[in-house]
Amino acid sequence: MKPPRFQYCAPRLLDDALDLLDHTAEEAKILAGGQSLMPLLNMRLARPAYLLDINHISELHYIEEERDYLAIGAVTRQRQVERSPAVQQKHPLLVEVIRHIGHFQIRNRGTVAGSIAHADPAAELPALLVCLDGMVVAQSAHGERLLPAADFFQGYLTTELRPNEMVTEVRFPWLPPAAGWAFAEFARRSGDYALAGAIVVLTAGPDGRCSSARLSYLGVAPVPQRASAVEALLVGTTLDAATLEEAAAAARTLVSEEMQDIHATAEYRRELVADLTRRLLPLAWSRCSQARSGPA
Repeated sequence: MKPPRFQYCAPRLLDDALDLLDHTAEEAKILAGGQSLMPLLNMRLARPAYLLDINHISELHYIEEERDYLAIGAVTRQRQVERSPAVQQKHPLLVEVIRHIGHFQIRNRGTVAGSIAHADPAAELPALLVCLDGMVVAQSAHGERLLPAADFFQGYLTTELRPNEMVTEVRFPWLPPAAGWAFAEFARRSGDYALAGAIVVLTAGPDGRCSSARLSYLGVAPVPQRASAVEALLVGTTLDAATLEEAAAAARTLVSEEMQDIHATAEYRRELVADLTRRLLPLAWSRCSQARSGPA
């Protein structure tokens, strides 16, 4: 299959790209990694008049450690983040999540920002950004906006981006000190889109009880789901068996009836979500305890 005809543009400066985008707006698509866009073009599900290739814009290629977050530029490959020694040491949850994205050939080309901008509800990185209360930097020729992850994802493949804006940076907050984390997803084959997945970050107080909890789920609704009701159940507990069952039951309610397709029913996804919750919470809690106690 071949894409429809389009005008190819490859600016080397961000300002030039933003000017082009401002003039073409809804008629343009941005090419970064292309792992989602190219199939859409080839199947003619996307028919842009202009293809704006941002890969030559060197100022968007970076991984930077800021005080409160890890900043990743728009053309930084997923594989580069995954293999970065600094990220491996300081943000192991991000590395673990990226390792579950497709196959390494996909991660060699796919970008972190591209996955966020594409906003597939079964994708891993949007769910992580929601879990950590991350931020998206959106730029246009008229200025810059900082968009919280909670507001950025609006629906299936739909975001808060305006037609003349592009994602230039994604910010993943650092994990809290001594936090315990866990991630898992269920797919029929390695590399397939997950039928469901979950991310957990826990911290414990001096009394040995859970002091904060963050949970998000992917593949359960048209947008990544932050599990506020589940989090409220966990805070103040020691994650005993009864609490885990309550959390699993609450997590089931996050699965939308819309999530029924040829791959799984909504009820099947509810069972997956409950099982993931039961398995991941003890794992995150054990890592939290190990972080608090330190090396033996």
